[in-house]
Order: sequence, then C-alpha cells, then structure tokens
Amino acid sequence: MLLGRGLLLCFASFGLLAHARPSQRQDSYINPVLPGWHSDPSCIQKDGTFFCVTSTFIAFPGLPVYASKDLINWKLISHVWNRESQLPGISWKTAGQQDGMFAPTIRYHDGKFYVICEYLGTTGGIIGVLFKTEDLFDDAKWSDPVIFRPNHIDPDLFWDDDGKVYMATHGVTLQELDLDTGELSEELNIWNGTGGVWPEGPHIYKKDGWYYLMIAEGGTGPDHSITIARARSVTGPYAAYENNPILTNRGTDEWFQTVGHGDLFQDTKGNWWGLCLATRTGPSLGISPMGREAVLFNATWNKGEWPVLQPVRGRMPGSKLPLENRNVGGRGPFVSDDDNYSFEQETSIPSHLIHHRVPRDGAFAVTKQGLEVTPSRNNMTGKLGAELDIELSGQRGLSFIGRRQTHTLFKFHVDLAFSPQEDGQEAGVTVFRTQLDHIDLGVVRLSQSQLAFRLRAEGPSSVPETTIVPVPENWTNEPIQLQVEAASATHYELSAAPVGNSEARMIIGTVSAKVVSGGQGSFVGSLVGVFATCNGAGSELDCPGGGKAYFTNWAYNGIAQQITADEFSYT
Repeated sequence: MLLGRGLLLCFASFGLLAHARPSQRQDSYINPVLPGWHSDPSCIQKDGTFFCVTSTFIAFPGLPVYASKDLINWKLISHVWNRESQLPGISWKTAGQQDGMFAPTIRYHDGKFYVICEYLGTTGGIIGVLFKTEDLFDDAKWSDPVIFRPNHIDPDLFWDDDGKVYMATHGVTLQELDLDTGELSEELNIWNGTGGVWPEGPHIYKKDGWYYLMIAEGGTGPDHSITIARARSVTGPYAAYENNPILTNRGTDEWFQTVGHGDLFQDTKGNWWGLCLATRTGPSLGISPMGREAVLFNATWNKGEWPVLQPVRGRMPGSKLPLENRNVGGRGPFVSDDDNYSFEQETSIPSHLIHHRVPRDGAFAVTKQGLEVTPSRNNMTGKLGAELDIELSGQRGLSFIGRRQTHTLFKFHVDLAFSPQEDGQEAGVTVFRTQLDHIDLGVVRLSQSQLAFRLRAEGPSSVPETTIVPVPENWTNEPIQLQVEAASATHYELSAAPVGNSEARMIIGTVSAKVVSGGQGSFVGSLVGVFATCNGAGSELDCPGGGKAYFTNWAYNGIAQQITADEFSYT
C-alpha cells in the first residue's frame, strides 16, 4: 500500500515579521513571559532592547537569544551555538540525555556582546565556551568559542572598574579570565551560600560601591531559591543578607514552584527587573510537561540597600512595564506566537525548530514536496544503557525536529505524505522530552505491507500499552493529518484524519502528561514535532531506501496558559 501525495492547501509563513500596532500601557501581565522550556535565563538591556539567553543542554541549535522592547513580547533573534563547526563532533560524543550547554550568562562590554557557558557530558571533562558578537541578530556573526577549562559549572562574567575580567562559578568560586585565550587564574572561594545545597548560578553586580553576589540555592526542585551577599571588594569577604532568601516559593501552595536561578537588569528608566526559572506544577510537583520556564518580576533596589524582589505569581502587576512594543528586528518568531508553515513556500527551516543533538547532514530539507525527513535507524528511544549500540542509540542524531510546547492547552497538527517501501519504516508526530520521556504517534509499515497507526511511549510513569490501529483502506492513497491536542492540562489526545476530511478523524489514544513530566528529563521540557525512522533496519547509520517522509501544513495553535491551580488565561 502507498500513502501518496495529494493537493495540499498552502499557508503563508506566520510570525516572521512584527506587526505594527499602537503602543499600550500594560497594566498587568501573566507569567511565564518565556513559556515552554526556557531554563536558567540570563538577561541584559542595551539601548532600550532587552536580550535574554537560556540553557539548551544537547538541543541544537542551542543557546537561543530573545529580544524584547516591552519585556512581554520576546522574539527569537539568533542562536549562539548554531553550526557544527563551532564545536566539531562534540554533540555526537555526548551520551547523556541532559548533558550539553548548562546555564549561560549574557553580557555587553565595550561594543561586544558575550555569552559564556559550559558544555558538560564529554569524557574530557567540562568544556568552557565563550562566544562573542557585535550583532546579536545574525547567527553567522556569533564567533567560534574561546575554550577554557573550568572545574565548576554555571559561569558568570563580570568586568571590574580596573578592567579585570572575572568568572564566577558554582561553589562559589572566582577566577580571572582572559577573553582571548581562555586562560584562568587560580580559584578563589568567595562564598558558600546560606547552607542550601548546590550554591550555583552566580551573578555579580556592582552598585553604590558594593559588589553584590546573587546565587541560586536548594537545587532546582522544591527548595530552589535566590540568595544574596555583598562585599566592598570583588574578591570578598562577602556577608550574607540577613533576610535571605530574597526570592523563593518553597513551602508554599503557589502554582509556580522551583523558583530560582535568576538574573537582574535595568530598563531605560532605571527600574530593576529580573528573570528566573519556575515550574508550573503546584506543590505536588506532579504534571509539568513544559519543565522549567522563564518568569519575570520587578525589583526595588534603593541606594546602598539590598534588592527587594517581587514574588513570582501567574498574574503580575505591570504598571512599571515599558509600553507594549513588538517592533523588534530579526527574522525569528515571537515565542508565544502560533506556527503556520506550509513547507511548500518556505525556503529554509524556521529558526525555532530544534533537534535532539546535532542531526546528520541531509536528514532535513525543505523541498517542493514539503519538509523532507530522511529516517534514522534509531527510533525516538534508540538502544540505550547496557546494550548501547552507538549506531542505534540516537547519539549520532535522531531524525526528529520540533518546537517547544509553549502553552498548557494547544493543538498541533501536520500533514504527512509517506510511501514506505520496507517493513518497519515509520513516520509521525511526537511529544518529546528526552529519549526516555516521549509519546509517539506514527504511521508504520508492518509485516505483509500493512499500514497502521502506532501509538507508543516511554516515560517514568503512566505509560500506556502500545496501540496499533490499521490505517483505513480508503486513506492510504492520500496524505494523512496527524494531530496532538492538549485539551486539558493533564492529557494529550493523539488522532489522525484524511487531509480535508476532519469529520473522519480517529482518536488513536489519550496519554497522561506525566509521561513527559520529568523522569529522565527534569532539566528540560517538552517539544512537539515530527520524526522518521526505520526502527533498526539497514546498516551502520543508513536505513534502507524508500522511507523518506514529507510533512506539510505544520500548524501549532496555542489556546491557553494555566496560571494558577484554578485559572487559565486564554489567548
């Protein structure tokens, strides 16, 4: 049987250009302002534009840079780690599911922007990376990294008045850093925090003659918090604030939990702001498919005093916000906007679509037939653990591409044209967190050339039995639309329909979001996207021929954000 290609409705690209509208005062706003997986945010303001970068671990391209004029509408403008040549071979040497780019810091100094980060998970130890650019809006302008060799994670970057450049890391340690060679001075321990585990994520600020050292403590779970100390010299001694922590939701019944790991910055009027990470779960820490997201808060920082940080909630007062303004440069989409791509008119893959590790060359291409995905031998799980086979593990790249789930309630669908020539060839849609936490709905060729829908999942709990439903005979010569819908905050519904005939839609299964709510992916968050695999057939890295999949009419529609245990904010 063949699943052929029919006439598909073309949609124009959505979200690539900002839409002009009158500026409005924002009386309130909802968190998160960077919804979906956006952990460990670091931010600055330059000439009235705010810029933030977040952790991405082994996702590629990695280290996204977002820009905003109003602190609410954030547009993707580049990725710092955007080409294999910046760190050749490093992704394929990384076995862990949550290794890679940890906790970046973005800073501006003397005409250049800097992002400092560390790559974890290779046999040679931690790889420190320092990227530079004079143009944040162009991927190609990001430099190859200056490599350094730290002993600790979560690097900060600070220029003192005498021109010396310092890097602070977890622990908390301080070292001088040569920005051109990566040479580091001896470590100096400057603070141990207030007693919470994992004193990490340090940032140093100089204000009113004081050096303030702000860190995260308590781990990135329910005890997460932000604490602060200060000294008259950058090297210390640092004295802790007696009312620490200055920001946390631990021990509360707030919907936003794990609040911590933040950065502070000012707007053009001198108001202080901060972004930090949080998880929307409530105190049960139960269902959280989007993982650690980035939330905004206001700060009051009077002369000579300690900063006072506004508690993180789902709905926040916005009287101090800049006027609403979506007039931001760059070609990427705003993070909260919908997707609508035909993949018949686009000339390149949208910049917010990412992979799990660097993909193989040629695995993805925009063609006249749509987004072409060449299958990988490994499926979405791969062959992991004691039976590790490097060619089947996914360590050499999954044939998967997706975008962050950025709404509690959403619909994602895509049209699939697929003509498998060998048994085991499969293509479909997925909710993916790691190779050990995902939900897949595929069209697969079984024995005797039978086509079937197959729903299967991997996860820590609530994993359903694999479901196989034959593709109806009258569906097999036309493209099929596959859909993932989060109609509630706790479950995904996965369904299929012939293109152009939604009344014939078949619900293949409903799966708990617990499957993708942590487990092996506690640091990351869910992506929704597409995949193709031959499920182990072939040899070395290559599948048998005839299994390419073509995807068109990719649509993601955000419906609502859950901002308290009982309240949803609808788009």
